[in-house]
Amino acid sequence: MPGQTRTKPAAPAFTAEERAAMKERARELKAEAKQTAGREEGEKAVLARLAEMPHPDRALGERLHRIITTSAPTLTPKLWYGMPAYALKGRVVCFFQDAKKFGARYATLGFSDQAKLDDGQLWPTAYALAKLSEADEERVAGLVKRAAG
Repeated sequence: MPGQTRTKPAAPAFTAEERAAMKERARELKAEAKQTAGREEGEKAVLARLAEMPHPDRALGERLHRIITTSAPTLTPKLWYGMPAYALKGRVVCFFQDAKKFGARYATLGFSDQAKLDDGQLWPTAYALAKLSEADEERVAGLVKRAAG
């Protein structure tokens, strides 16, 4: 009707967890811009972040850290959106997201588009983690080696 203004419906807002992750990433980028974080600094940051996690995520994250750093020593540990991640030439290849980060029921081992896991036209890029058996550890080690190329 003439004289009336229309209002647009509100766009969906980011959750508090998503805003916190974006703020963490901005701090990480600023820190990286000031000085290139070496392997030792990245390792310390990742281990400190893992130590902050509640059990059982902490235990899963620490096991994954050992598997990843042993299986793919060319990957450099670093924080990425507040999550432990492992990069090749500065670009994240894989990461660990604890369940608490976004209120999920399981932790996640994820791979970025930098991971060399292509398998035809369809392949998984993230894995739900509840526990890690010895066979699971071997599978993760194989995935990480392949992802790092």
